[in-house]
Amino acid sequence: MAMTGSTPCSSMSNHTKERVTMTKVTLENFYSNLITQHEEREMRQKKLEKVMEEEGLKDEEKQLRRSAHARKETEFLRLKRTRLGLEDFESLKVIGRGAFGEVRLVQKKDTGHVYAMKILRKADMLEKEQVGHIRAERDILVEADSLWVVKMFYSFQDKLNLYLIMEFLPGGDMMTLLMKKDTLTEEETQFYIAETVLAIDSIHQLGFIHRDIKPDNLLLDSKGHVKLSDFGLCTGLKKAHRTEFYRNLNHSLPSDFTFQNMNSKRKAETWKRNRRQLAFSTVGTPDYIAPEVFMQTGYNKLCDWWSLGVIMYEMLIGYPPFCSETPQETYKKVMNWKETLTFPPEVPISEKAKDLILRFCCEWEHRIGAPGVEEIKKKDLLQYLLKSKALMILQTLMSFQNLIFLSQQWRQVITPRVTTRTKIGSSSITRTSALKA
Repeated sequence: MAMTGSTPCSSMSNHTKERVTMTKVTLENFYSNLITQHEEREMRQKKLEKVMEEEGLKDEEKQLRRSAHARKETEFLRLKRTRLGLEDFESLKVIGRGAFGEVRLVQKKDTGHVYAMKILRKADMLEKEQVGHIRAERDILVEADSLWVVKMFYSFQDKLNLYLIMEFLPGGDMMTLLMKKDTLTEEETQFYIAETVLAIDSIHQLGFIHRDIKPDNLLLDSKGHVKLSDFGLCTGLKKAHRTEFYRNLNHSLPSDFTFQNMNSKRKAETWKRNRRQLAFSTVGTPDYIAPEVFMQTGYNKLCDWWSLGVIMYEMLIGYPPFCSETPQETYKKVMNWKETLTFPPEVPISEKAKDLILRFCCEWEHRIGAPGVEEIKKKDLLQYLLKSKALMILQTLMSFQNLIFLSQQWRQVITPRVTTRTKIGSSSITRTSALKA
């Protein structure tokens, strides 16, 4: 006899369906992580054996290495099973604030390790339906075991907040460096663009599109090397990344709207005046977002290379190419980039630099990197990393950075609470080397 009426599945409430889906995802992730962890342990063991063979160690020395390795693996598993909470960390200083929370410099009480704690308010995340994006950020930080990505060590939550315990990078970010120095030389720009190419490629190889490549998200370690951050936030946390937000703003502009003509000096002043405020607002700025991201025709990982071209322009000129008084006007300029992407004659840069910027900022199908990242790597820009001058440039930039970030205020915050040998994340460095790196 045929059954009539609704099926059990169709009679479920949306809340129940969501709970079932979440349970399914949780179980899938749990068993997937178990398999991944087992494979990673085997890879680490094989790597150890290979290194010992290459070093020609005796059997007794090999056994000592194996025992030490086993202890580390056991400690690693113990840490993964440990349930952490806010009470396990001592807050040292607020080092950043945003529209949805703040970042604190914290010290783990039992080990003395220093981390950056990103605190996100649950109420704001739920209100704006962004919990999925935070999970995405957490997942890529866990998956991306890369020199080019900010490491995440722990995550937990309480009734009010979500907490991501991440690697602390004392070099600050590229946005602050550019605000202090105004512009970089072509050699300095070449170095940082080269490193960012490698960083972006590392996440593309994992199957991710960052979508929010901008100076704010290029962090610098104690030696001045680039690391990418803010992966979940790039996929929709701010209104700047919701294309309908700018499409609506576009309709609010008059039909006879024309762009304001500003010379390079006024653009630089406007940019410096608004930059920090825009970074921490829920609206943000579309300056670095590729035009295809705003369109309904779809986009791919090439949108990250457009953003890199905009950053390169800003490093050399002092402000991004579509800099305007308002986000609405910036959006219009991005969408009309063929007319608005120009180089001010009063700021001299080489034709070689202009050419590379225009290869990044063009139609996506013609963009450098479209056939693959090897096209970018063949450029002189990456070959520059192999030259001895790269180290000299890095040291010059970081001596400037030290004056900004590793100043007396950091000594006052960290020194009383951290022993002579300070551990920052997974790295161990002496206090003096942290201040002089």
